Amino acid sequence: MMIKRRQVLVKWAALVAAMTLGFLTGCASSLPRTTVLAEGATRVDLGKVSVTMLKDGQGSRVLDEKFVRNAPLAEVQADLKAAGLPTDKLDVPYNLLLVDVGSQRVLFDTGNGEFGGASAGKLLENLAKAGIDPASITAVIISHFHGDHINGLRNKAGALVFPNAKIYVPTPEWSWWMDEARYAATPEAARGGLNTARRVFSPLAGTVTRFEPGAEVLPGVRSIAAFGHTPGHTVFMIEGGSRKLLYWADTTNVAMFVRNPDWAVSFDMDAEAARLTRRRIADLAIAENALVAGYHLSSPGIGTLSVRGQGYEFTPLP
Repeated sequence: MMIKRRQVLVKWAALVAAMTLGFLTGCASSLPRTTVLAEGATRVDLGKVSVTMLKDGQGSRVLDEKFVRNAPLAEVQADLKAAGLPTDKLDVPYNLLLVDVGSQRVLFDTGNGEFGGASAGKLLENLAKAGIDPASITAVIISHFHGDHINGLRNKAGALVFPNAKIYVPTPEWSWWMDEARYAATPEAARGGLNTARRVFSPLAGTVTRFEPGAEVLPGVRSIAAFGHTPGHTVFMIEGGSRKLLYWADTTNVAMFVRNPDWAVSFDMDAEAARLTRRRIADLAIAENALVAGYHLSSPGIGTLSVRGQGYEFTPLP
């Protein structure tokens, strides 16, 4: 009897192992993979939704105690060291998301354009490498009005870079940056961001479509309020493909803020609101098993999210 019982247990163990292996293999094979179209352009096939990640270059800054406002510099450097990154400076990638969904070709944010540093403003170059005509883009959806997200909309001559695209912006973001009373009350030396928003959008005021976060902007593109980084910062869930995709824009800056979501980056205009938003949006992505694309996430800027200790881990797609 003992021998037969042992044989039964062994068979059951083998069956469970086989089922587990099959499950894991199925999960691994279901994870979308990237196809490099050219240096700076990566494609992800989600069936009825096609995703192209486009590099706009990167920025770099010296790491000092001002970058993270609520953590000691030594703690920040220790986190970077543990991740195998330099501890004296930060390279900040710029990743743009282009999605073909339904009949629309949608660009989320527009990069630095002709107004960034020497290592930025590479979007048009990488579109060309990918064989994508800027005139084929039918919609541009803006997440927020920081310069590295809107400067690529119009060139220095004032012409629209994506001439056939309808432009969508969050109403609360427009209302904050384009408010005349706020502009008049702001000292001239502090008007940099306000001036950028006006240069880009004032000539377009009659044609830009504004939407309330929470609305479906286009079929398959749902907006989600993510205030904090800026007053109207908005993220987007793209649906209709084999897997949902969340474009979370600047919900986090570089990956260390994914690992440490309670840290406040110097660019967050409302640090506490941004902290709460980071956790809410990260939890949403995990709950909905959505891929995550982020403007400042590690190359190619699209991947999966998981819980890591008291924070999260972003893993780029292979």
